[in-house]
Amino acid sequence: MAIKILSIDGGGIRGILPGEILVSLEHKLKVKSGNPDARIGEYFDLIAGTSTGALLGAAYICPNKQGKPKFSAQQAVNFYLKNGQTVFGSGSWPYLGKLRLIRSEKYTTNELERSLKKYFGKIKLSDLLKPSCFVSYDIQIREQIIFRQHSAIVRNEDFLVRDLLRGCTAAPTYFEPARIYSLPPKNKKYVLIDGGMVASDPALCAYSEAIKFDGVCGIKDMIIVSLGTGKQLKGYKYKEVKDWGIFNWARPAIDIAVNGGAQMTHYYLKQISSTAENTKYYRIQPKLYNADSAMDNASPENLRKLKKSGQKNAENFDHQLEEIATILVNNKGSHRYH
Repeated sequence: MAIKILSIDGGGIRGILPGEILVSLEHKLKVKSGNPDARIGEYFDLIAGTSTGALLGAAYICPNKQGKPKFSAQQAVNFYLKNGQTVFGSGSWPYLGKLRLIRSEKYTTNELERSLKKYFGKIKLSDLLKPSCFVSYDIQIREQIIFRQHSAIVRNEDFLVRDLLRGCTAAPTYFEPARIYSLPPKNKKYVLIDGGMVASDPALCAYSEAIKFDGVCGIKDMIIVSLGTGKQLKGYKYKEVKDWGIFNWARPAIDIAVNGGAQMTHYYLKQISSTAENTKYYRIQPKLYNADSAMDNASPENLRKLKKSGQKNAENFDHQLEEIATILVNNKGSHRYH
């Protein structure tokens, strides 16, 4: 039985795009399974996410008091629609403009932390309903940090979900780094920034984690559904960039690193998939249409545009989503981590 993997890229407020696509997929799962209460998290064995993808992924496998998924796909999208404007509006001082950005991040973390606490409360990593692979990066020890639900249980190294998500979403220049601590009995400290700096598309990370599960020997034993957050690649001419300094390169460098990393991951997984027949690797990169590509444009107008773009993408990828839903419903069973 193939291990079913859901992977979601980073991309800030553009998380609305894959979120709306998954609203459509969840509806199809309800119809095909005959279960009106079906949730996305119930149909995958491993959830991977970077930055905004980690936030969505954690929502899908966050438990309620009955041990069932707490949030529907629509409720996960509502996190952005209801909180985006305050999260990406807190603490910015437009009247100081670029002068302030030289010395501080664009936004305070107050509203982000408040929203994470509201949605995830005291839920621990080990409480999540499925194995996870949420990516962040520790700038103190210079090493990627992967938050694994299954490892938290086995190794007794646990974290509050709201804390690890704060670290996973600490995008440089937007939010200050996150200093978080593991829960007792261990007392590990991490100084984290957004995982998009090292793995904007976490699908390859999920692949390397999935092969550690019983009965999984390679790509032929996996069903990978990988969702992007929309891309609008901006080209730069030599004459434009040849004299750029540190400050002019700051934002473009992040953009290139984030989008370039996702492009490379897709390339690698396509190559790996080509080594076996009938592999099930689905990469869905939504279009932005008329929505702004900025990771932090949470204006009411752009939130509406992102929502409509997400719904339009769901319609355009309907055939693929139908196929994915059928495969997920027909592939029951679970895999044990070893």
